[in-house]
Amino acid sequence: MRGLIIGLASIGLSMTYSILNFANFAHGDYLTSGAFSGWAVTYLLAGLGEANVGSLLLVGAGGSVFGGTLGVGITTSPIAVIAGMIFAGVGTVALALFIDRFVYRPVRDEGGITLLITSVGVAFALRYLIVFVFGTDVRGTTAAGSVPELSMFVIDGSVKINAHDITLAVVAVGLMLGVHLLLQRTKLGKAMRAMSDNEDLARITGIPTEQVVRATWIIGGGLTGVAGYMFVLWKGTLGFNDGWLLLLLIFAAVILGGIGSIYGAIGGGLIIGLTASMSVIWIPSEFGRAAAFMVMIVILLFKPQGIFSGRTTA
Repeated sequence: MRGLIIGLASIGLSMTYSILNFANFAHGDYLTSGAFSGWAVTYLLAGLGEANVGSLLLVGAGGSVFGGTLGVGITTSPIAVIAGMIFAGVGTVALALFIDRFVYRPVRDEGGITLLITSVGVAFALRYLIVFVFGTDVRGTTAAGSVPELSMFVIDGSVKINAHDITLAVVAVGLMLGVHLLLQRTKLGKAMRAMSDNEDLARITGIPTEQVVRATWIIGGGLTGVAGYMFVLWKGTLGFNDGWLLLLLIFAAVILGGIGSIYGAIGGGLIIGLTASMSVIWIPSEFGRAAAFMVMIVILLFKPQGIFSGRTTA
């Protein structure tokens, strides 16, 4: 499950790098922004008439209302969850387009380093804007006790899978498949792959590069917002630095899979997520992230360009 979240969020970062040629350090805070906006809608729909509207829109800031009290969950309030997930994607798309128009586009011709430093500033601005509006407290978001579970026998024990795990898997795999079909079967996908390979040649051949850039932000932002929302649904808590804590793992996944490769980002995300989660069987949990980076380093020693050899066409 963790690998699916990282893989889904990595697609947007990989697309941004391969087409716009800069590492967007604000990507993690896009994820957090999508999570907060989506959960504000979920709380509003699930708790309308039961709690103060302001408290619901602030996702229970200061302990004013709790997701468990509202009965938030995919089986208990499916409409609220689905609406929140959709709004998380749409809201993050709007945010990404707004920031590109007024922040990134004016400095786009200055080079990757300028864009990178600018994105660091955007990340801090977004993070502390979220703190200003929603507060710093980590709040529970779902009615964990009412989520149905399925116990599956595996070799010498059982694995419990709940409804939120299944929801995450269906949404993540469905969106990944959608990205694959878009890249391989549509005119836009071919234009994106052409621009990723050679922007100057793509412009000469008549490809509307500005439209491709806009589509990149739309697709990447939408996937990132949904990933942020689903991450919170899966783990059941929401905090202002969730995206920041995931950002290094997302970067690791993109590098491991091969910078610029969408499929590499998905594969790298699964490997990083599995390693970070399963390593706690043998080592203390606080070293889980270190184990993920260690695996990345070992693989890169044998395949320096990443698992997919850095192919940028998909």
